[in-house]
Amino acid sequence: MSNQQFSDFLNRAPFANTAVNSKESQPQSPTDDQEPAASPPTEAPAQEDPKKKLLDSITQLGQTNVPQLESNIYCMTIIGQVEGHIQLPPQNKTTKYEHLIPQLVAAEQNSKIEGVLVILNTVGGDVEAGLAIAEMVASLSKPVVTLVLGGGHSIGVPIAVAGSYSFIAETATMTIHPIRLTGLVIGVPQTFEYLDKMQDRVVSFIARHSKVSEEKFRELMTRTGELTRDIGTNVIGVDAVKYGLIDEVGGLGSALKKLNELIKAQKGEESVLQ
Repeated sequence: MSNQQFSDFLNRAPFANTAVNSKESQPQSPTDDQEPAASPPTEAPAQEDPKKKLLDSITQLGQTNVPQLESNIYCMTIIGQVEGHIQLPPQNKTTKYEHLIPQLVAAEQNSKIEGVLVILNTVGGDVEAGLAIAEMVASLSKPVVTLVLGGGHSIGVPIAVAGSYSFIAETATMTIHPIRLTGLVIGVPQTFEYLDKMQDRVVSFIARHSKVSEEKFRELMTRTGELTRDIGTNVIGVDAVKYGLIDEVGGLGSALKKLNELIKAQKGEESVLQ
């Protein structure tokens, strides 16, 4: 085959089409006259959604700032089970004492807060965590009114009596029973001595911050025949006042009215001292 014949063979299909396609498919390098492709516009950073912020606040602290108003009263809620040093399962409704203590410190330091309203609906929980909250509430220099709604059971009783004045709803209850241990228990006399000392701490705190005597409270705590699976007493609204545990039967309106009266009284005392 001559050179001319070979050249004619290459110029015939499919070689000629392939050559053309290969030329067309080659990327063209940008010349000086061509402008570079514009980069896609970057989105501005999204601002934090106020609804999500509010939901996170409710999830983490059980608190909300709605409705928005300036108030001289700080409201703190204690609901579900008081969680102590051991984290409870996620399906349990809990109040974490490590969240409440900083809130009480902030309320004490804030000059705009003149009183604290504590609302309880708790089944009880960790003894030491409950006593820590009760001691913090009792040591505040500002007036504190507590309100038991639904229930203020077990270690919720010391928290309910820790304020300057206490209320309980007519249908609310308070369960009084001895302290119990969970987990590993060593069957030695020291274990029972430890339980007795811890129980003395709870009883003496309640007696100091309410009108019930230690003897009467221990009698209610060890009473048999009322609770089906435990010993103790289930005290309902009016009975809690009769025994001296709570000061008065009432609701939210009565609690706020009393707290405002205590705030005015404290202001009057401070003005006289000045």
